[in-house]
Amino acid sequence: MTKHPTTSALVPGILHHLQESVALRHHIHAHPELAFEEHATSELVAGKLAEWGYAVHRGLGGTGVVGTLKKGNGPRRLGLRADMDALPIHEETGLPYASQHGGTMHACGHDGHTASLLAAARELKDTDFDGTLHLIFQPAEEGLGGARKMVEDGLFERFPCDGVFAFHNMPGYPVGKFGTLPGAFMASSDTIIIKIIGHGGHGSMPHITVDAILVASYLVVALQSVVARNVDPRQMAVVTVGALHGGNAPNVIAETAELRLSVRAYSPEVRALLRQRIIELAQTQAQAMGARAEVDYQWRYPPLRNDPGMTAFAEGVVRDWLGPEAFIENVQPLTGSEDFSFMLEQCPGCYLIIGNGEGESGGCMVHNPRYDFNDGILPLAASYWVKLTQRFLSDAPLEV
Repeated sequence: MTKHPTTSALVPGILHHLQESVALRHHIHAHPELAFEEHATSELVAGKLAEWGYAVHRGLGGTGVVGTLKKGNGPRRLGLRADMDALPIHEETGLPYASQHGGTMHACGHDGHTASLLAAARELKDTDFDGTLHLIFQPAEEGLGGARKMVEDGLFERFPCDGVFAFHNMPGYPVGKFGTLPGAFMASSDTIIIKIIGHGGHGSMPHITVDAILVASYLVVALQSVVARNVDPRQMAVVTVGALHGGNAPNVIAETAELRLSVRAYSPEVRALLRQRIIELAQTQAQAMGARAEVDYQWRYPPLRNDPGMTAFAEGVVRDWLGPEAFIENVQPLTGSEDFSFMLEQCPGCYLIIGNGEGESGGCMVHNPRYDFNDGILPLAASYWVKLTQRFLSDAPLEV
């Protein structure tokens, strides 16, 4: 386990139970569960929260868990969120606590997010604060919108919050360094399926066919003009054609072809523009070549936008606790996406990143069969949640 460089600053109770928290993280890592299938993880989380005196609520978003702890008469309400799901990836770490479920692993560190929030929960039960704390353990962050499902199930109506916060471990940055930004911090993510319908035939007689693969190929090139010529160059946009499928035999001209796209932006306006131009291009390009296009445009995750006041508050907690040197220098917005964005659309809050390390294991990308959450940041993340809770749920004016 990596020794943390700021051990003296960590909450003593977190350090006292650190071995148990790490063992819990390893247990979750060894027993990963996919989106909306987190039954054992949910059961474990609910059991721990109940043991520590939290009011436990289950079922939001299917396998979601909310633990509530109220102290004093303070009116403020705080939400802290961790995600629980794993990925359909076969683990190749060789760790003694590697996944016992073939083809499924915690390749994004959600095991560490869950364990960190549980470590904080254990400490917060004996910590003085004045208000209501909601610990939100979310299913299905990996592409299926578990946060949206929890919101649709009435998360903030049943458990109202004045602020909501979350973090993600981030490879490639020094262990324990924090990073965040006000406003757009992560991109939207939408999926588009475009089906080109032509007229198939024998490869020796192309003149009596409409080659769907040829139409699709022209469209792949044309789609790059959306970012190059339609989006303001001062804005961010990504149009990725990740798959092109069509045909089966070398001497048969395909009647249909399918393109699968990932589209990203930081602003709602650019996101809407991308949708408009992609649909227009697909339909007109196909029509110009004698084919037609069917476009299935799937709105998925909106841009993640941090509330400026809550971001200043979250940064202030770090600065007063660890000093300005705890921040990643010149942190930039991330082009990945996060469904915590659905919660931030409903409640002001802030999403942060914490460095997972720069070495071989910490430095490789997430969603990688050799990735592992760095146990060295577990006590730091848990201590941060304790510090943030104490400040947010106090009788002092909330400085944001």
